[in-house]
Amino acid sequence: MNSVPPKRNAPSLHARAAAGTLGAHQSMDLGTLDWICANRPAFTDSRPRLPAGALMLIPEAAWFSDPGQAGDSLHGIGHNARVSFLAWVLADARALDRDHALALCAAAAVHDCRRHNDRDDPGHGRRAAHWFTAHTDLVAAASGHRPRPTPLARAALAVALHDVPYEAFTPEQNDTYEQAPHLVDLLKAADALDRYRLPLTRWWPDPTRLRIAVPAWLHPLAFDLLVRSEKARLQGAAPHEALAHARQSLTREP
Repeated sequence: MNSVPPKRNAPSLHARAAAGTLGAHQSMDLGTLDWICANRPAFTDSRPRLPAGALMLIPEAAWFSDPGQAGDSLHGIGHNARVSFLAWVLADARALDRDHALALCAAAAVHDCRRHNDRDDPGHGRRAAHWFTAHTDLVAAASGHRPRPTPLARAALAVALHDVPYEAFTPEQNDTYEQAPHLVDLLKAADALDRYRLPLTRWWPDPTRLRIAVPAWLHPLAFDLLVRSEKARLQGAAPHEALAHARQSLTREP
């Protein structure tokens, strides 16, 4: 079923963020997307370097704590799918082996699936990691790939830590991090790259909060992926169709 575009005369997400009146459920709207496009950063390198066969796993609404809001939530299907794609591209850029890249791509597609709302929601990473561990067969079947158990277990650790700032790690979380530091770093970076969807520029990607360097060309790629997928959805495409359209449009570019 196609989504229904929101009305432009409703208070935009950007306006509500500026006024400090954001609710528990937050979704993109035409006014906010226009604002995002108008504030496109002056990227230093806009030439895409996409790997051949770049993967994007688009999660199902049924995988989310609230399937009814998964289609338009800022942390729903669109966000998780874009992070899955960006995690794959980052993994390729860092020469991660295929098994770990596949596991990370799958985990990224569900990293926010256990959120209760679109605010901070502490602990949602741990809840999502538990869900992913219990449903790896389901997620792997949807992706069409089956990584080995060890990479999948390490990817689950990355999901458990993705919502915790490095400086806030407990001693136990530091021990967990040391079991899969490369996957934690990559998932955090991929998640950060989709922050261009947020309605205030001060919430957009901040490289100083990451432990890996993100290639300059990946920022405009993330920005365009967001804009194209959300524009298609707001024009009436279902989330899966909008994401597939955005991915295909980017991978066709030279």
